[in-house]
Amino acid sequence: MLSDNLKVSLQYCFPKHLVSRLVGYLAAARLGVITTSLIKVFIKQFQVDMSEAEKSDPRDYETFNAFFTRPLKAGIRPVCAEPDAMIFPVDGAISQMGPIAKDQIFQAKGHNYSVTALLGGDQQMAESFIDGDFMTIYLSPKDYHRIHMPMDATLESMVYVPGDLFSVNPLTAENVPGLFARNERVVAIFNTAQGKMAMVLVGATIVASIETVWAGTVTPPAGRKVRSWHYSEQNATALQFKKGDEMGRFKLGSTVVMCFEKSAINFDDFQAGDVTRLGQKCGNMSGTPAEA
Repeated sequence: MLSDNLKVSLQYCFPKHLVSRLVGYLAAARLGVITTSLIKVFIKQFQVDMSEAEKSDPRDYETFNAFFTRPLKAGIRPVCAEPDAMIFPVDGAISQMGPIAKDQIFQAKGHNYSVTALLGGDQQMAESFIDGDFMTIYLSPKDYHRIHMPMDATLESMVYVPGDLFSVNPLTAENVPGLFARNERVVAIFNTAQGKMAMVLVGATIVASIETVWAGTVTPPAGRKVRSWHYSEQNATALQFKKGDEMGRFKLGSTVVMCFEKSAINFDDFQAGDVTRLGQKCGNMSGTPAEA
């Protein structure tokens, strides 16, 4: 067995982008019985609960990606209907949550990172979240990998931020400084009744693709420069979402970081390590609408 330190150290020299893209190519390939066999092995290895899937038979999936982004049965994740409730956007486990200390987000013991870095270096964008609140949710391989909206919102902008592809499991989060602000990621900024909300979809080793429902595949291809897209509320391209609507997906597991403005939301009594389920209430909106 490799020691924890060695597992982390090897990631620095491992060709993460190359291997991840090769895995992505294979995951998208239609390989018949080979694909079915791989899916069966994955289900057994990670104890995936296929009784929740719309299609429970591994033979129903032509590609591994189709299996990994499988939809759930209708109604199996009811969305909390309380008007002021905010919901978990994914199945997973809370990595960390709490207040943003000025510009700093807590990653793990001994490690913080800045909102500015997380959002791709845009200080003006980051100012909305100074002294706000955040929640980081880790999606394990067995989890449902579509991402949904925690509250009603209108898309304002999207940013692709190039970066590394370290694993985002708890061990790596505890040992790689600034992990979520150094990995490749897609940042979506929304306008809500409570002000700005950022949903950051963080890439990781073997994550072959990050997609949004409005733009399709954002990565790959991986880039070397930050890219931005803006959506005006006055424009026909503006996208409005209701609480619970799908907004994106990972092809293989990763992490979602949510950031909110100061005093915009109040989290319920959860803590790091707690399991999350899409649609479950995770907090309340403050009840004080943001200024127009």
